[in-house]
Amino acid sequence: MSLHFEQELGELKQKLLAMACQAASNVTGAVQSLTERNAELAKQVEADDAILDQFEKDIDELAVILLAKAPLASQLRLITVAMKASHDLERVGDEATTIARRALELNAEEPCAIPANLPSMARRGLQMLEEAIDAFVHHDAAKARRLIPQDKDIDALNKQLQHDLAQQMAQQPSSIRRCLNLMTVAKSLERIADHATNIAEEAVYLQEGADIRHDPELKRAKQGPDGR
Repeated sequence: MSLHFEQELGELKQKLLAMACQAASNVTGAVQSLTERNAELAKQVEADDAILDQFEKDIDELAVILLAKAPLASQLRLITVAMKASHDLERVGDEATTIARRALELNAEEPCAIPANLPSMARRGLQMLEEAIDAFVHHDAAKARRLIPQDKDIDALNKQLQHDLAQQMAQQPSSIRRCLNLMTVAKSLERIADHATNIAEEAVYLQEGADIRHDPELKRAKQGPDGR
């Protein structure tokens, strides 16, 4: 392949890394806007979603150009995986925007206690995203494989939080609107972890050429010992 092709491939990697950093920043800002009752930060997260949308468009356009040049097998994997990862990162941005919007609604009401599980869930989800990106960038399939089973922990936190908030709504009808907003936030955090898992799976495919999305052992690891 020509030097120009390699340069374009490097540009694709750089765009994806920049997009990943922006996605992580949006998630961090969205969670902070909720915990710190910061309306301006929530609005900034909403505005910054357009940056991720543009990144996805740019990556797709560059990937199509590269695909037309008949890349080698390893290069083809990188290009196709970059397109998939950029889609996951764009969806992460959408979830961050959802959290920011729910934060704006919650911040317009009287201050209330944030469920203890929520900040923990946010930290773990963001950590999963950052580690998945790191595994992808450094072609670390082993790290990606270790990361994937952690998704079940986020699922468990979300399940418990949804249950607790449902009970609170039943006991305190006046809290229904607030609880529904918090339930939406928790669901968005779970989805962010799902997208991080997708990126980790893509990192394995990039390095090993193995599609592990339906691997029975990983499915069991993600479900946990109780099969859920």
